[in-house]
Amino acid sequence: MNKKISKILTLVAGLISLIGFYFFIRILMIGDEVLETDVALQNSVLSPFIYFAQILLIITILISVVFSALNMVKHPQVLKRTLIGVGALLVILVIAYSFADDGAVMSMGKVLPDGEAGSISKWVSTGINYSAILGIIGFGAF
Repeated sequence: MNKKISKILTLVAGLISLIGFYFFIRILMIGDEVLETDVALQNSVLSPFIYFAQILLIITILISVVFSALNMVKHPQVLKRTLIGVGALLVILVIAYSFADDGAVMSMGKVLPDGEAGSISKWVSTGINYSAILGIIGFGAF
């Protein structure tokens, strides 16, 4: 059974690489100067390549999520560890959000009056704080 699946996956990977190679050759044959200037040519050559890449990305995401979920259903101890990890990340996110500054700042460093775009600024600050906290934890683990 595993040999059959391995052969099928090898054929699928080969087909995907041939399709990608076809798009690559099309782009090379046209040239980059023409692609930069002609919008219609961009749509006819680059758009199918981008759609193909997006479809592959979506399929890959779906497959990984489905198989991860199936693995967690089959092995409840893995589900428990996963939920503990996600809970820890959520706690760190709440901590980062509580320390985040919501003052919208101009490029000169002055805080804008009336708090324009305060929620966006707060989430950006949360992301920076969250990354810093996770980085410190990561460096501390080594």
